[in-house]
Amino acid sequence: MAAIELRAVTKTYANVVSAVRNVDLTIGDGEFMVFLGPSGCGKSTTLRMIAGLEDITSGDLLIDGVRMNDVDPSKRDLAIVFQNYALYPHMSVRENLAFGLKLRHLERAEIARRIDGISAMLGIGPMLDRRPAQLSGGQRQRVALGRALVREPKAFLLDEPLSNLDAKLRATMRTELIKLHRRLGATMIHVTHDQVEAMTMGERICIMRDGEVVQVGRPLDVYRNPADTFVAGFLATPPMNLLPGRLEAEGGQLHAVTDGFRCALPRAYAEAYASHAGREVIIGLRPEDFHETPDRAGALGGLPVTLTVTTVEALGPETVLMASLMGEAGPEIATRVDFGREYEVGSRVTLHYDTAQIHVFDVETTKALARPLVSAG
Repeated sequence: MAAIELRAVTKTYANVVSAVRNVDLTIGDGEFMVFLGPSGCGKSTTLRMIAGLEDITSGDLLIDGVRMNDVDPSKRDLAIVFQNYALYPHMSVRENLAFGLKLRHLERAEIARRIDGISAMLGIGPMLDRRPAQLSGGQRQRVALGRALVREPKAFLLDEPLSNLDAKLRATMRTELIKLHRRLGATMIHVTHDQVEAMTMGERICIMRDGEVVQVGRPLDVYRNPADTFVAGFLATPPMNLLPGRLEAEGGQLHAVTDGFRCALPRAYAEAYASHAGREVIIGLRPEDFHETPDRAGALGGLPVTLTVTTVEALGPETVLMASLMGEAGPEIATRVDFGREYEVGSRVTLHYDTAQIHVFDVETTKALARPLVSAG
């Protein structure tokens, strides 16, 4: 196991293009960290710098307190699993698993012991004599993981290893990786653009955008307290509704106002947002904070909001409604309600918004206005 620390790590190509800028991040010994962000945000480049596959332009990489910038990748004792599996097609599964161990001159008995243990753990024992072309995508992914595991490295670096799998298999492999981490207690860094993977797998997630770290924290803490509108709009499907609005003081209360929506803010939030009274803001409303009955919308019974349904997505356990706040001409928002009731496009419905869940962002910086934190518990 290993603790990994990045200090102001930067990667610049041809002295012009900055792929990663000033990343400061500490990954604890035995932690499962997920790098999350859209394509081109720098997450894979950061992983490759940790692995030694990319040079670090400036800054320092430390593994267990030792500076590793100029250490050869083979000397870092890290195992990386790629998106495309990178298996040797002319070798059997057994030979793929053994290849790296032979390069390290391990004894034949030790190689056999490790292969037997890992193949049993991953359920690939019956296919040890097959070649990669004879395996399904999920089986190849297990072999790629097995090749990393048999090395017994300090840490595992996973570069979008599930992205080539179908939805059902990805869900299964997510569970298997979580179990594997708990069993091994090893340091793991997992790169993905999939929010579900990040929320379900990571002990912490590091969200990146344009080569920079935007927010780091436990998945539910980041979800409930996004640092800015990018995180708010990226971390969920459907994402948080972000509406242009303003804060208005009236009758001793502070209200968040946008077209078709006026919400009296809870007193604790009003005090936190007082500096923005009378100013333009961005109002954030999570789809799941709209409820069909007032008793489920918080202690105050929620704020009644009348909507015109524009699209209905019945997903089984829930229904996603796209609806406008002011008839067909009003701003459109997404809401998530329980499955069961049928909705018709064009119908008007009243849902109840839990006002304690409102988010407000500064227009110029897009940063969230400071408020009493909602903890993940």
